[in-house]
Amino acid sequence: MKSSENIVLKGVRQHNLKNIDLDIPRDKLVVITGLSGSGKSSLAFDTIYAEGQRRYVESLSSYARQFLGLMEKPDMDYIEGLSPAISMGQKATARNPRSTVGTVTEIHDYLRLLFAHVGNPHCWICAKPIERADCTANS
Repeated sequence: MKSSENIVLKGVRQHNLKNIDLDIPRDKLVVITGLSGSGKSSLAFDTIYAEGQRRYVESLSSYARQFLGLMEKPDMDYIEGLSPAISMGQKATARNPRSTVGTVTEIHDYLRLLFAHVGNPHCWICAKPIERADCTANS
């Protein structure tokens, strides 16, 4: 794979991570698993998220940066292929078992509006585009 298709990390030493090198595919669902204390949160939150957020905040104007806290640079040699990042904490923020990432982050309503105004509805049976009916044309 080309490096632009991966998030490339070299020499990560954040918390209990011991100088690891890692290539993580972009635009894929990636799961980080391991024993308690193995560095899952250090990798996901304290390294990848922290650096993505830090780079995003640094790209803003100095006026905007004064209102946002800048995260510390993670202890690592190199990272490439990172986009601005958001994260959801590990603690359950919603009491409703039907909550989704969209509802918890409050982006669900905005996405619904976007799809309603920009999307093109299609028939669920024949997959043809649904067009607006004009009642005045039949008179």
